[in-house]
Amino acid sequence: MTNPMQAKKRAFKDHKAKHFLFETDADGRVATITLNRPEKKNPLTFESYEELCDLFRSLARASDVRAVVLAGAGDNFSSGGDVFEIIEPLTRMAMPDLLDFTRMTGELVRQIRACPQPVIAAVDGICAGAGAILAMASDFRVATPEAKTAFLFTRVGLAGADMGACGILPRIIGQGRAADLLFTGRVMTASEGHAWGFYNALHERPSLLAEAQKFARSIADGPWFAHAMTKKMLDQEWAMGIDQLIESEAQAQAICMATGDFRRAFEAFAAKAKPEFKGN
Repeated sequence: MTNPMQAKKRAFKDHKAKHFLFETDADGRVATITLNRPEKKNPLTFESYEELCDLFRSLARASDVRAVVLAGAGDNFSSGGDVFEIIEPLTRMAMPDLLDFTRMTGELVRQIRACPQPVIAAVDGICAGAGAILAMASDFRVATPEAKTAFLFTRVGLAGADMGACGILPRIIGQGRAADLLFTGRVMTASEGHAWGFYNALHERPSLLAEAQKFARSIADGPWFAHAMTKKMLDQEWAMGIDQLIESEAQAQAICMATGDFRRAFEAFAAKAKPEFKGN
């Protein structure tokens, strides 16, 4: 008998994207999204914002993808919103349209946080504006020593409060450091980002993408149902008090203990074998 909930899922191995590159490894477990306008340092457009949002939303129904790498083509991650395709049109919009736009960009962060797959940003070169936000919204960040990260909204007359930055960035690097970056719009060097915990690791430029994909693969081959639960709890518990979060984690862990993965992991340990995780 067909499981109606499993029937809603689909493989993304052959998914085709229009405004960026999307590819997976051989079995579809690790997906790599590459912002692909290297001649302009991989800026975002209205179309790429919308397609990225739709993609991350739909990954909740993926039957194969278990981890995602987000990267930029060439030697840069992303310069943020395209100056002529986004910024200039925004200067001519009235408030209702501007609010529609800022809500759309914020929705992309929401969907990156909401998708069950851990997201690893592989950052090289320029990582600015909305590009820095994409890295911030990811679950892990690795970078090259050449990475230059800037939340530069204030330098164009805007607040540092963009796409969740005032809420998320302090939780990663601390309130004082976040205030420094969001008020000044200055560049955070790769060494600063690593020391502050924004970047989990630094790799030389030729090996960056391979190292990010290797890490993603290790996540994808692990207990991916449990990983999705960890991601959900990390996101959900920000707004909880201690009693709420303890109870929330009690429920989450009990759910994981009821899975076959938990039983299989014990049986493999007892047999001194490597467990095979199946996500159920």
